[in-house]
Amino acid sequence: MNARQFAARFQKLVKQGQFLKAGKISSGARPQIPADAPNVLIFSPHPDDECITGGLALRLLREARWSVVNVGVTLGSKRARQAVRRRELQNACAALGFELIVPGAHGLEHINSDTRAKKPSHWQAARKTIAGILAEQMPRVIFLPHENDVHPTHTGVHWLVLDALKTLPRRFTSYVVETEFWGQMADPNLLVEIGEKDLADLIAALCFHAGEVKRNSYHARLPAWMLDNVRRGAELAGGHGARAPHFTFATIYRLNKWRGGKLQRVSRGGKFISAAQNAAGIFR
Repeated sequence: MNARQFAARFQKLVKQGQFLKAGKISSGARPQIPADAPNVLIFSPHPDDECITGGLALRLLREARWSVVNVGVTLGSKRARQAVRRRELQNACAALGFELIVPGAHGLEHINSDTRAKKPSHWQAARKTIAGILAEQMPRVIFLPHENDVHPTHTGVHWLVLDALKTLPRRFTSYVVETEFWGQMADPNLLVEIGEKDLADLIAALCFHAGEVKRNSYHARLPAWMLDNVRRGAELAGGHGARAPHFTFATIYRLNKWRGGKLQRVSRGGKFISAAQNAAGIFR
């Protein structure tokens, strides 16, 4: 195969991927979770983020039998679409085996830095809601977007969760995993391999968000994004000049820990987590 054929095959696959159909919802999607299993919370700015950045969370569910709960912080800004997006979100989470919490009937609204700065009463109410979820769930791991993830709701969710954490007792501890999608992190420290089956299931679940992928077929481009994550993650998580791991697909994260009322670095060195390792080992 020459370079032209290689490029042509990629192009054909992406075009065919635009017509992928949603996966099937099976009772076996969620494995039996031990009663004392740690909780994992994904704070998703929109319905679909649980699929895009949820690779590590899915691995924790499948490999370690940890309970994964997606918190659908918002249902998008268009009221007319919120009921449909909620159903799509329920189906996507069911397909992956994630539990789901949606605050209120319509999720939270106007979650962005402008609201944080100019509408303190609205922000305080949203912060109280998120703090209540954190206190009830007592998660071992929290996923949230990083502070420069470009989209206003993504950055808003970042600050909302951190502000909520600050209201909890100082004894509260949890690992915090920051995610990226719209904007890249300058200093990630974790590159997690996503195996073929897990990626396929994430794509199939993403297809439940039919209105969004019809507007922008990012479900078909998710493998390409994960391919590029290996390129970036090798240098950024592993250090400049590091040898790239033999991953095909991966997701980039930044791992820290909330402890003593603030976010603290877990380690200065980066880590590569292969599909052969139990992903829960990062958090022990």
